[in-house]
Order: sequence, then C-alpha cells, then structure tokens
Amino acid sequence: MKTVKISALVLAMACVFATSANAQSAKTNPWEGFYAEAAVGWGQFNPTINNASIQSTALRGRTLPVTTQQDNLSTGTNKIGLGYTYGINDRYTLGIAASYSLGASSAANGSFYATLPNGTTSSPTWFKYQIKDVWSVTVNPGYVIDKDKLAYAKVGMTGNTMGINGGTANYQTYNFTGYVLGLGYKQMVTQSVYFLGEVNYAGISSKTATIQTSRGPITGNVGGSGVDLMVGVGYKF
Repeated sequence: MKTVKISALVLAMACVFATSANAQSAKTNPWEGFYAEAAVGWGQFNPTINNASIQSTALRGRTLPVTTQQDNLSTGTNKIGLGYTYGINDRYTLGIAASYSLGASSAANGSFYATLPNGTTSSPTWFKYQIKDVWSVTVNPGYVIDKDKLAYAKVGMTGNTMGINGGTANYQTYNFTGYVLGLGYKQMVTQSVYFLGEVNYAGISSKTATIQTSRGPITGNVGGSGVDLMVGVGYKF
C-alpha cells in the first residue's frame, strides 16, 4: 500500500511539472510576466492658481481679489515601479503597472499681490512650493517589435502632494489626483535585464486650497500639469 501511495505521489508531481512545462512552452510572447524597474530623469510642473482671494489681516479680514504668479518647477525626478505584462499574442501585450517617486522636488517661487479698495495693488508677497509623493497606476498596451524590443503606451491615474510655504511658520501640504498619459520603449540587454525610456504627461485636477501667508490666508483653485522624461533599468522575472 505504501508503494502504491508513493507511486501515485510521483505520478501527480510529474503531471504538475509537465503542465508547467507546457504552459511555459505555450508562452509565445517574450515580454509576458512580472517585472520591477527603477528610473531617473527630468520633469517640469506648471501650476495654476485661479479665482484667488485673500482675507487681509491689515484690513481686519476683509476679502480682496488676488493676482498670483508662479514659476514653473523644473527638477530631477525618479520612480520605482512594479508591473505585470500579459501577452495577448506574439505581437501585442497588455500590462498593468504602479510606480512611486522617492523624496521631494526642488522648490520653485511664486508671488501674489492684492487689489486694494482704492484700486491700487499691494507690494508682492512671496511663497515657495514643491512636489513630492508622486504615484501612478496605469494600463500599458504594448507592441512587440521583436523578442528584445517593446514599444508601449500608458494611460491611468496619478497623484502627488504639493507642499507650500507662504512665508509663515506653517508648511502646508495638499494632495492632488489626475490622469497620466505616456509613451515608452524597452530594450532587453540580457535574458532578464532591460533598459527603458519614457515620456509622460500628467494633468492634475484643480481643487480649492488655502495658503497661509504673512498677510492673511489666500484661497483659490489650485491645479496644474506636468511632463517628465525618464530613463532606467528593469528586471523581468
């Protein structure tokens, strides 16, 4: 009886390995599977602040219209990512991926001035802002050029945290979400390691935010858009 049980177990294991081998041989797309990657590059964020007003401390909280000016934020950027690529057939793929950027960007300047009741404008007040905690979740349709080359597109959701210092002791943060579109290329250099290059565009939905400044709180609709160019390396499991 013991010999029969051992034989049955060996037969079951052989069937499992045979099934696995058949599944591997049936995989006609060389890019199918899980992967991890890391990339660095350059990015630019273009902020917008619309319909802004200030509750002036000098005028006992009176609300005044505000005009703002913000420098575009140019900074180095990075990401780490995980994903899975499914081979639709030997030419087309469909992937899902998630990425996250480590650290915070450099800071950029902005300024505002208020329109006073007598029609004149106040002297400018300066503030600084930066972007951090950038994340994305995307669907990536791809085209297999050959076993070593993959071109792909990206579409999905993205988000970030904007940190703002309005010249007071308070450093304020606001979370934003939006959409991301991208194009990319991967080149295998070994059986598992590949290089990648990407260009991505993100549109951030505006939201109402209040910035504490030395002249009083400014409230406006804050949003923006950004673009980045990335190069990196990945590992396909």
